[in-house]
Amino acid sequence: MQTQSKVLKWALIIGIVIVLNMFFNYALSLVYKNPKFEAFCPIQQINVLVDNQEQCVSLGGQWNPNIQTNIQPTPVSAVKILPQGYCDQQFTCRNNFDAAQKVYDRNVFITLVILGAICVAVGNFLAGNMLVSIALSLAGVLSFIIASMRYWGSADDLIKVIILAIALAILIWVAVRKFKNN
Repeated sequence: MQTQSKVLKWALIIGIVIVLNMFFNYALSLVYKNPKFEAFCPIQQINVLVDNQEQCVSLGGQWNPNIQTNIQPTPVSAVKILPQGYCDQQFTCRNNFDAAQKVYDRNVFITLVILGAICVAVGNFLAGNMLVSIALSLAGVLSFIIASMRYWGSADDLIKVIILAIALAILIWVAVRKFKNN
């Protein structure tokens, strides 16, 4: 009967940890919308071929000149006319989208870290129910991990080191608080 009780406790702890983090992330996605690429770079039904630098730049694109290569003429046509370059018409709108996505990722990171810190704090000060205390502490730690994973690609190297240092300090603090030697 003791083994069944331990399994049930750990199943409840794991369930609380997972569901609480799913709740955080889903509620956050409802309240704070992710930027959509189409809002920055609308899909057009008719795409116009832009074949010169001036027109490309005026449309917010980036002109990329062709690199001269030796192209052998094909038997079908002895003369091969190469365009002078190509236009990346989504250059400006894509950069604007990337900047908005970076701000969104940072704000989600901050929100999830705050929610995780609240969980860890409540879990450490909730001494009356050890099961809920452990579950909230672990949910907070998992929230830190999820926040870091979501923001990792957008973070600068210094921010990554700071994230890892804070995460390590919190994990050690939780371990010391929860598992003191008697």
